[in-house]
Amino acid sequence: MEACIVKNDWLKVDVQHISQQASWQVARLGSVGKIGVGIFAAAIVFFLAAVLPQNATVSELKERADTMQVNVSAQNGSGPERRMGGDQALQIFYDFFPRVDSSPFWVRELVRIAKKNGVEMNSSDYRLIHESNARLARYEMILPIRGRYPQIRSFIADSLQDIPALAIAGMAIKRENVQTEQLDVRLEINLFLDE
Repeated sequence: MEACIVKNDWLKVDVQHISQQASWQVARLGSVGKIGVGIFAAAIVFFLAAVLPQNATVSELKERADTMQVNVSAQNGSGPERRMGGDQALQIFYDFFPRVDSSPFWVRELVRIAKKNGVEMNSSDYRLIHESNARLARYEMILPIRGRYPQIRSFIADSLQDIPALAIAGMAIKRENVQTEQLDVRLEINLFLDE
């Protein structure tokens, strides 16, 4: 029993000594040192909480990409050693874009996405631009739309998701006053089309 009491007293003395040493070291750091230690501790916590868990996700995505690459190679009858020629790769690139004559379909698709998200679309300006020495045409659209911020954000996200050949060239946002939830947005959109 006495040995246990002596051991506990020794632990108390050791803990007191360690806490005094720690207090003295912290006092020596000063303000800048304390901020540095705090940032270092936050970086460690961030690394353990955010970065390390993502390593497994990255490894899983790499494995899926490798598997998909093998599947695509098997479907095309080509091995991983066969590479595409420049003309073939360029043709595949151009095949990604919709044809010029499909522009009315894409405009209707934008109107459908606007209705789905509760966004009002007013009269729009459309202009087809053929660049010289370019195979792609640019269908410029200026869309004045009106809605709440979440609706407009959802409309933009859905448009870019459903129409991959679409690009937002510019945006102007206006609100009448701070209390108004409705925003007036002027979207400048380019739809790239294959000739």
